[in-house]
Amino acid sequence: MADKSLPLVIARGKSEIGILPKMANRDGLIAGATGTGKTVTLRVMAEHFSGIGVPVFMADVKGDLSGLPYPGGEHPKVAERAKKLGLSTFSPQGYPVAFWDVFGEQGHPVRTTVSETGPLLLSRILNLNSELRPLLCV
Repeated sequence: MADKSLPLVIARGKSEIGILPKMANRDGLIAGATGTGKTVTLRVMAEHFSGIGVPVFMADVKGDLSGLPYPGGEHPKVAERAKKLGLSTFSPQGYPVAFWDVFGEQGHPVRTTVSETGPLLLSRILNLNSELRPLLCV
């Protein structure tokens, strides 16, 4: 487990950009155009927090972060990038993950009441899975 007093480096340029773990309980925003690294930034932050023992919850509708539990494979481009950034101790690793699943088929089932779900999410659930209609419309 990493030292919780050291900054979590999330980017490197001319200097390192990082977050002090004790200051990470504040609001933040990661914004940018397509392809600017928003998902990678979130992934790096989640990996760092998990590495120091902080639980992380991320809503990942598209599945971009579903590879977190698996260590990355050896790839020449990754090795080249790690060398360019001076990451001499870089080694791919996986992180503990629990997937939540609204339908309870491929992950931990999300349990909630119809009134807590709200009309927008409820209508999307009913449109996505016709098998749930009789169950939820009683």
